[in-house]
Amino acid sequence: MCSADAVLDASGLNCPEPVMMLHNKVRGLDAGALLKVIATDPSTRRDIPKFCLFLGHELVEQQERDGTYLYWIRKKADA
Repeated sequence: MCSADAVLDASGLNCPEPVMMLHNKVRGLDAGALLKVIATDPSTRRDIPKFCLFLGHELVEQQERDGTYLYWIRKKADA
C-alpha cells in the first residue's frame, strides 16, 4: 500500500472511540489526503466502512493482521 499522509493509531480503544477519533482526524486533513488507521477493536470492521460510506470518503483498502485492523481512507474532495 502506498504511504499515508497521516496515521491514526486507535490501538487498544473500543467503540465508539476509534470512529470518534477518526472523525476528528479526517476533519483536519486536506481533501484527497490518505489516512492510515490502526485499530484493535473488531467492531471497526463494521464501523469504519459505514463511516466512509455515510460521509463520502473512500475506503481504499482494509486488512487484518493478527488481531490488528488496518484501514486506508482517502478524504473526499471538497465540493
